[in-house]
Amino acid sequence: MENEMRSIGETARDSGLGVSALRFYDRAGVLVPARVDPVSGYRWYAPEQVEEARVLARLRRTGMPLADIRLVLAGWSGADPDLVRTLLRAHLRRLEQGLSEARDEFSALSDLLDHRENPMTSLRTGTVRLSVPAPELAAALDAVRFAAGTDPGLPVLGGILFDLDDGALRVVATDRYRLAVARTGAAGYDGPRVQAVVPAPLADAMRALLTGGEPVRLTVDGDRVTLDDGDRQAAGRRLAHDFPDYRRLVRLPSGRRTVVDVPALRRALETGPVRPDEQDGTPYDVSVLRVADDGAVTVCEDGDDAPDRVAVNRAFLLHALAAGARDRLVLEFGDPTAPLAVRRTDDEHTFSLLMPVRLEN
Repeated sequence: MENEMRSIGETARDSGLGVSALRFYDRAGVLVPARVDPVSGYRWYAPEQVEEARVLARLRRTGMPLADIRLVLAGWSGADPDLVRTLLRAHLRRLEQGLSEARDEFSALSDLLDHRENPMTSLRTGTVRLSVPAPELAAALDAVRFAAGTDPGLPVLGGILFDLDDGALRVVATDRYRLAVARTGAAGYDGPRVQAVVPAPLADAMRALLTGGEPVRLTVDGDRVTLDDGDRQAAGRRLAHDFPDYRRLVRLPSGRRTVVDVPALRRALETGPVRPDEQDGTPYDVSVLRVADDGAVTVCEDGDDAPDRVAVNRAFLLHALAAGARDRLVLEFGDPTAPLAVRRTDDEHTFSLLMPVRLEN
């Protein structure tokens, strides 16, 4: 029946918004369900809210800010649509202006690339063979794999960088919002720096080989990368892209360092308050952290507006803590707009950086 309430699953199916997105928009006060079961917490939506959810989905695909979407939905069913039309026209003008400015900037950048006098020296070379301790390489891959990107529009970030320099092999991954670096020893090669971006599926196949305690052989031959343990091998083509210069990204100003009990911090994150936000159209939970005078890290309650708070994607921080693989890790806090560093106490070469989330006061 048309006048029946719709479950959250039905509303998601009929509107094109996911269930997690509907929960996010409820917490953000954008599309609040008509009824919430006081016992189960299950959300129920009125039939007319399905249309509002469809409108919301369209507006989000255009990138309209949530503050404007709230006003659009508030006026959508009203008798006077002038406010809605005004908001839509204003957002369209912003999009057109932004597109024009972006075209100008990209054109200028393209010209700069075309006229650079000193092109970047390629870090590709001929055949390189080296020996790497299997346990160290396994631990290094485990420490960075969580940060590899999944955006098909940025294929180079969907791989793991193998960076051989100064007798050491560094593995690096980033998806723009987090970056992880780990290092392992290497033997058998003392030539110039070599880099290869290994696709994530191939890196996973390599990780599956690293079950023993003996060294394994890593070979970079043109566009082909091979790892073998004598009996088995994982091989494939490396990505034909240059990885970002991660060494520039990890040069952070000194911040306040504190050692945390990882199990305790995980519990605090998993049970503590969160704030809704979204990234590339996907909703997620934000945890806001503070460092007390005694070095204790706390998860801030709603209403805590202290200026030294640092907000991060909660899931990303939980992933970084797990990848740290220690019961005690160092968190390094800088300015609220600077990345949060997660470091091991016993290994300065293995760490991850998380981009902060901007807090709207």
